[in-house]
Amino acid sequence: MKMKKLLVPVLSLSMLVPVIPMTAYAETVPTTMMATVNTPAADLRAALDNLLSEHFVLAVTAMTKAYDGSPDAAAAYKALDQNALDMQPAIASLYGDAGGIEFERIFRAHNKYTDDVVKGLKANDPTAVKKAQDQIQGFVVEFAKFLATATDGKLPEQAAADVIRSHEKHVQDTFDSYVKGDYSGAYDTFRVGFNEMFAISKALATAITTQMPEKFANSKADTPAADLRSALNSLASEHFALSALEMPKQYEGSKDYSALIRAEAGNTVDFKAAVTSIYGVDGGIAFEKIWVGDHINAQSDIVIATKNGDTAALMAAKQRISKFVTEFGAFLGTATGENLPTKGAQEALRAHEDQVQLTFDQYVARNYDASYATFREGYKFMFGVGQALGGAIVTQNNAKFQMPMTTTPAPTPTEPVNMTKVWMKLNSNELKINDKMIMMDTAPFMSGDNTYIPLRYLSEGIGAEVTWNDTTKEVGVKAGSSMLKFWIGKDYMEVNGVRQNIGAQVYINKDGRTVVPLRFITELLGWTVTWNEADNSVTLTQAMK
Repeated sequence: MKMKKLLVPVLSLSMLVPVIPMTAYAETVPTTMMATVNTPAADLRAALDNLLSEHFVLAVTAMTKAYDGSPDAAAAYKALDQNALDMQPAIASLYGDAGGIEFERIFRAHNKYTDDVVKGLKANDPTAVKKAQDQIQGFVVEFAKFLATATDGKLPEQAAADVIRSHEKHVQDTFDSYVKGDYSGAYDTFRVGFNEMFAISKALATAITTQMPEKFANSKADTPAADLRSALNSLASEHFALSALEMPKQYEGSKDYSALIRAEAGNTVDFKAAVTSIYGVDGGIAFEKIWVGDHINAQSDIVIATKNGDTAALMAAKQRISKFVTEFGAFLGTATGENLPTKGAQEALRAHEDQVQLTFDQYVARNYDASYATFREGYKFMFGVGQALGGAIVTQNNAKFQMPMTTTPAPTPTEPVNMTKVWMKLNSNELKINDKMIMMDTAPFMSGDNTYIPLRYLSEGIGAEVTWNDTTKEVGVKAGSSMLKFWIGKDYMEVNGVRQNIGAQVYINKDGRTVVPLRFITELLGWTVTWNEADNSVTLTQAMK
């Protein structure tokens, strides 16, 4: 299910720029400073974005490849293991060699547990599967305790356990759907779980920088500029991952390759929405035209030509990629007022396309270790996008990203990251928000594959304002600076004017309450969802400032 802003990529500047109460600065003289994506805290968050999201991609890939008995399965697991090893020096630099060693022991072992789940399933050994799953749950507890202890409680143990457990569930749910042949469902969950990792890195980076502010020059990991950098990192790296995964699947004629193409289309929709929110409808349309025709489609044509041994068609497809590099680089340069220079954008795009192509070529040549090594290089490269493009956008629109500062040093925060928790249970009228119990006049329920929840109770329970227009059958939810709109009988919503598909229709239930599909709404609003299958309850969790 999710955790998206603690998940979903931030899709509009209005959602990126919070309304900051001036009362918080009443006793000091407020000023502003130039916003930037280049701070020590933002760098830490970006590094965690990279390693944690790559872990998710490689974990799912290693499991599915092992299950299929693919010839590159061993190389996939090797890359996953190396990802864990690459995290160790970063942890050691913060918490000493002993901390780095303990991190590696805990984290590296859990990769083996997921591999053991696959082995047990293939061997039709339920006992082995259960043992591995129990070990994964043990990892959740142990790793949460490690993080809470390391951060001096700035990341509370329960909050850490909740998000780690959610991550493990996304990995397992993606794998389970894949095994069942529900490839669309698998990659839908993959996208949710992928984006969740960026929320985890935000929470962890915030805890670390709160714990040791001097080490990060008193910069913050959760500024609007850092949020933009991370959101662009998410979109760009997901694009690379899906492209690099899809091309070999298409080449092999794998059953799931069309679902991967569908997932790529979803990434394109999100990218277009982000561009539209910043540069308007015309900018979004121009982006999509360049992005799809001589880019996404051309990559597919490269696979077809390679498979058919059609040299002329292959050259033609690669020429279209070169055209894309030129046109999209110019688009970015023009859109940012050359704050991202056209030439620099084109050079970066060329390097990116070369890495996608080389990853594929090495796979076709059956040089799997090299292919995964190139994949990891290309994946890491995408995190320069958030820094370069995000930096250009922040420079271009700096006032929108500035935060108040004071003339006196800010005190070192002592409070841990707060979490808001909402608890509900299927077919129960009880709603619990933190420690407050509310009795609803309706209840969450299942309909088909969707869990529906009452919109008004959830929204008002977390302090949002709900409005109803009987003429248009429109429900409005104002949450902070964000405005959400739903329409009865429609399967879409608007977030600050940007339309988003929510997968199932909004409707009025038998109790006269507007109900919405839990999974998609919580993804869009940035909540982590934890299911308790024993009592059919659901807990929604979100980090709050």
